[in-house]
Amino acid sequence: MLSVHTSPLHQPGTGDAGGMNVYMVELSRALAEQGVEVDLFTRCRGEGLPGLVDLEPGIRVRHLHAGPRRALPKEAMPDLVLPFSLALLKEDRRYDVVHSHYWLSGQAGRIAAFGWGTPLVHTAHTLALVKNAHLAAGDTPEPELRIRGEHRIAADADRLIANTADEAEALRTLYGAEPPRTEVVRPGVSLRTFSPGEGRAAARARLGLPADAFIPLYAGRIQPLKGPDVLVRAVAELLRMAPELRRRLLVPVIGGHSGATREGSAWQLAAELAVTDVLRPCPPVPQERLADWYRAADVLVVPSRSESFGLVAVEAQACGTPVLAAAVGGLPTAVRDGVTGLLVQGHDPVEYARRLLWLARHPEVRVSMGEAAVRHARGMSWRASATRTIDVYEDALASRVRATSAAGARVGQGRRHAPAPAASLSWRNEKAVARV
Repeated sequence: MLSVHTSPLHQPGTGDAGGMNVYMVELSRALAEQGVEVDLFTRCRGEGLPGLVDLEPGIRVRHLHAGPRRALPKEAMPDLVLPFSLALLKEDRRYDVVHSHYWLSGQAGRIAAFGWGTPLVHTAHTLALVKNAHLAAGDTPEPELRIRGEHRIAADADRLIANTADEAEALRTLYGAEPPRTEVVRPGVSLRTFSPGEGRAAARARLGLPADAFIPLYAGRIQPLKGPDVLVRAVAELLRMAPELRRRLLVPVIGGHSGATREGSAWQLAAELAVTDVLRPCPPVPQERLADWYRAADVLVVPSRSESFGLVAVEAQACGTPVLAAAVGGLPTAVRDGVTGLLVQGHDPVEYARRLLWLARHPEVRVSMGEAAVRHARGMSWRASATRTIDVYEDALASRVRATSAAGARVGQGRRHAPAPAASLSWRNEKAVARV
């Protein structure tokens, strides 16, 4: 697996680390449990980590020297794709499949897969053309360089993995991806980490939160795409509608600023709207601690302008917390509207405030939605995601074998029989160990 711009070891919610980092680690764990050996390649940033980190049995993080050994803004990363690819090709191992994550890694994956003669499987996580269609006011559009790069990946990858049917449709209609090469594999949730546990009261006690507070939670990077400004304005509208709620309203905001974010903009807006007294900024926390925040909350608010899936929404539901989310991207798949949470069309803060007020005044609804949310999340396991991903790997390998066989047949037209292709790899049936 390739991740050029962010490491699987980085804390989600900091810098450019987010759901993709969780996705890579959890999918790798589930793949390893099914006999797939995974090497995760990322760039060495001079953080004092060794070149090889054994994450878990069967999973290794390998740091390649490509460019300066320090953190760099994502905008500088395209220049590092070629050095990263060349460093990758110097590895003395050969892999059965290259699986790239995000467009920068897809560029490196195209080079590595060609050099090794292996299939390239790509997961975009976000798409530039989709993001540009949902920009916040004053936000910077994704560059043409990225759009061209994503078109090349869509054309060259052996298989494209989309998180939802909507994302698969975007790949086909916006990027011309061929339907037979586009597969939908829904992400999962770690049910070992995210569960109702001992319940809301116990979680609040551990976190030192008031037992009687109404707590809408935000968890994600502080960047315009995630809509923290929508949340801040919705809180102001909520207090305008129900000023008496102020004495028991607490809104934790868990997350760090993205490299592309105007520092402090959400907090400046909160000061202008006089709601800083109810907002509580919190730094990103490890997954086990985040689970307690989910359990403690009455509702998770996900006002994103674009979201390929929305892992936080599923994590919160697994903890028994309903979700109030924008009806964009994969969120309508992650959240069952009216059953495990509520979906909002558009980003009008008044609409979010109305639904927050309704949830605040109907605790019995929050309880029933939370119970349904747990049942819904239990149907989304990483094991199921890994099983489907292995199917995609095997299909890509089989297609590569067929193409090689056809090419051999054309070369050997004068011979009586074309050369037989190498046996295709089957992890489960032949109990082989694949290397990704």
